[in-house]
Amino acid sequence: MCGIVGFTGTRQAAPILLEGLSKLEYRGYDSAGIAVRDGDGRTEVVKAKGRLKALEEKTDCGLAMKGCCGIGHTRWATHGEPSEANAHPHISDDMDVVAVHNGIIENFREIKEKLSKKGYTFYSQTDTEAVVKLIDYYYKKYNSGPVDAISKAMVRVRGSYALAVMFKDHPGEIYAARKDSPMIIGVENGEAYLASDVPAILKHTRNVYYIGNLELAKLSPEGVEFYNIDGDIIEKEPTEIKWDAESAEKGGYAHFMIKEIHEQPKAVSDTLASAVKDGRIDLSAVGLSDEDIEGIGQIIIVACGSSYHVGISAQYVIEDLARIPVRVELASEFRYRDPILKKDDMVIFISQSGETADTLEALRDVKRRGIRTLAIVNVVGSSIAREADNVFYTLAGPEIAVATTKAYSTQLIVCYLLAVQFAKVRGEIDEERYVSLISELMSLPAKMQRLLDDKERIQWFASKFSNSKDIFFIGRGIDYAICMEGSLKLKEISYIHSEAYAAGELKHGTISLIEDGTLVVGVLTQNDLFEKIISNMVEVKSRGAYLMGLTTYGHYNIEDTVDFTVYTPQTDEHFTPSLAIIPLQLMAYYVSLAKGLDADKPRNLAKSVTVE
Repeated sequence: MCGIVGFTGTRQAAPILLEGLSKLEYRGYDSAGIAVRDGDGRTEVVKAKGRLKALEEKTDCGLAMKGCCGIGHTRWATHGEPSEANAHPHISDDMDVVAVHNGIIENFREIKEKLSKKGYTFYSQTDTEAVVKLIDYYYKKYNSGPVDAISKAMVRVRGSYALAVMFKDHPGEIYAARKDSPMIIGVENGEAYLASDVPAILKHTRNVYYIGNLELAKLSPEGVEFYNIDGDIIEKEPTEIKWDAESAEKGGYAHFMIKEIHEQPKAVSDTLASAVKDGRIDLSAVGLSDEDIEGIGQIIIVACGSSYHVGISAQYVIEDLARIPVRVELASEFRYRDPILKKDDMVIFISQSGETADTLEALRDVKRRGIRTLAIVNVVGSSIAREADNVFYTLAGPEIAVATTKAYSTQLIVCYLLAVQFAKVRGEIDEERYVSLISELMSLPAKMQRLLDDKERIQWFASKFSNSKDIFFIGRGIDYAICMEGSLKLKEISYIHSEAYAAGELKHGTISLIEDGTLVVGVLTQNDLFEKIISNMVEVKSRGAYLMGLTTYGHYNIEDTVDFTVYTPQTDEHFTPSLAIIPLQLMAYYVSLAKGLDADKPRNLAKSVTVE
């Protein structure tokens, strides 16, 4: 979704704001703007439709805008078409108040109507302009200062927001507030920064504060103060970001996506190392004791997108190894149902950002019911991490490309670790099997690297099918879960229509879609299901399909059936998704590359979906 940056200090603000916005381009946007105030409170606002380059040209890369305090924004249209008028920042009628906003204000029409009766005029179609003028209304009516005005507005509005606000009467200060949209603040050497995500300020500071829900902050060169919604000062401790600035750069790769695909072995290795100590799985940092594990009656996994696909894989692995019933739910559907939950259930929430709106709201609903919650997230201090009972952090580092790769892989690893430890604690596997499974997990990074070292065949194959109209993925069992993620990767960055089907469902309608030359990718990593999927592939081949088979070394007889084969190193069948997904990620990337698309910024998509 949209990106926010802010800076106040002794340096010229605009170049810093533009640099920060460039680090947030991966979040998706259609317009951008910055506002800068000088020491006398004079304000300059510049906005541009399209890419950030247009804004840089209008401001001479920020050098034309004087002033050491400012806010910036990249907008992805929700209310109102992409245009300069609808772009942020937005201003009050007299420019006393200037603000940028992420999120959605659900009752903005009601607010707009009220303010119109008070004499306010509106120049945009956005919900944000209504909030800016509401803050201005309270600021002038009560004359109690910025914190009071913003607090009153927070009580009045319904929806989600991260706000950064400047007031003419308070030059050098930026005020921030949030509800259900991410916002971080950094302070370093007499300068203060804010942003909607870490990469925007990582170059300047690694010590950040996370604003809690319904909290406010005042930034100035002297530091930062935090307030609750009643205006009372509250204390916060900073969090150190472990990523270095270079990890959020391309490092010589053409795109972040291909860089992050190559970073998967290290990300998986780091995540394993965080929980495997002296050859045994240690969940003490997660906060799960053996008694907790023994008391689990059922597991419900709640997630969206690729994280949901992780959940589908985890369902197979946990049920098979630990013999605990597992249900996997789409967060966007789960939160609008009245799910049947029991006191001994554990609900696992998976989210890369830890800010996914539907997942976060589902978490809050489950907590209200008194059910134990476990979060699997990548971002330390994120909303889901803070609000869940237990947290298992993935150590993927910053993931910039919109299409997830290394975060997905580390989420899988966490689920494997939970499955193996749950199985051991509950007596479903013996010591020998336990040690063997851990050993196999520890071998995965090297096997992933072998696949990455042999990517040229995938690149050739992808270029051959870059003009496809339809591509289908078929598999059974855990292979079907792999297909779901492989299909999503392809469609989101190549714009080719792609679907994943449980292979046994082909005869129930899907096979009618097969035409001469249609590419069908069959995933066959499970020995017991291998022959059945081969039979399904023969069926589609007889209808004219071109077949790609993705299987493990040893199944060489597959070449009698398929037209192109990709082999993955052998591993325990529960862990095959970690290896099988890599050729499918590479295939999606190289198809996108062959079509001349930007794999990092697919159209209409945002990295973190923090609004419904």
